[in-house]
Amino acid sequence: MDERQLRVLREVGELGSVTAAADALFVTPSAISQQLRLLQRSIPVPLTERDGRRVVLTAAGQALASAAADVELALARARHAVDEFIDQPNGSVSIAAFHSAAAAFFPLLLKAGAGLRLHDEDVPQDEFPALTREYDIVLAHRLDHAVGWPRTVAVAQLLREPLDVAVPVDHPLASKRMLTPRDVAHEPWITVHDGFPLMATIEAIGAAANHRLDLVHRVNEFTVVTELVAAGAGLALIPRWTARRHPAVALRPLRGVHTRRHIDALHRPEHTPRQALRTTLTHLHQAATTIRTTPH
Repeated sequence: MDERQLRVLREVGELGSVTAAADALFVTPSAISQQLRLLQRSIPVPLTERDGRRVVLTAAGQALASAAADVELALARARHAVDEFIDQPNGSVSIAAFHSAAAAFFPLLLKAGAGLRLHDEDVPQDEFPALTREYDIVLAHRLDHAVGWPRTVAVAQLLREPLDVAVPVDHPLASKRMLTPRDVAHEPWITVHDGFPLMATIEAIGAAANHRLDLVHRVNEFTVVTELVAAGAGLALIPRWTARRHPAVALRPLRGVHTRRHIDALHRPEHTPRQALRTTLTHLHQAATTIRTTPH
């Protein structure tokens, strides 16, 4: 049995005919009869009987109709609870972000509102969409020319962030306003682990210079990377806006290679009606504007 069948039983019992119940529910009499037949199949005793031209409920039918009223009341309360949950502007929202995005966005989000549960998740690019099963919103990154996110997730674009070459301030390359792949190809490099988005750009730099880069260190956390660059361990690609600046490290644009990454907010499409989620997305867009426009 389901809610529609119980509603039909109640209407037939109260109105006394299939035709009257059909008029009340704005359906055809045959639809009412079909619902009654489907309901009767799940009940071992008769629910209705003829009384002249009228259709009346048996004792079992009256008992079930009375219980159906309780079911409709419980369902109405459940729908109301769901509506309140959906419309709650400050409901709890879980957010996961990779490290540099977490460092840049999380403090601004905390200033904007309460009810957030924050997590860090540093995973290869193709694993970000699956995280939306665990978290309401996932801050993910991909390279400018990489394949887009799958249709299984909804995407809010936050930033298209340039990636600059980080060099020690006392390195000869720091005197240049802009660098080329040939300028940097023969230097030692600090880069991310295989499978993470920046590796494709590192490979593109080597291809553009026709020289295989010497990858001496593999570190994903940009705070650690900048410390290594400052210590003279090698060059690195550093995000222009979201990575914390280091006084001993200079950032220089690189021409001749695509060096931008997208920072996007991913979430499950079915969660979009939640007001709390939409409010958090608004705060994320506001935070992105602050991050992009704040002098570095």
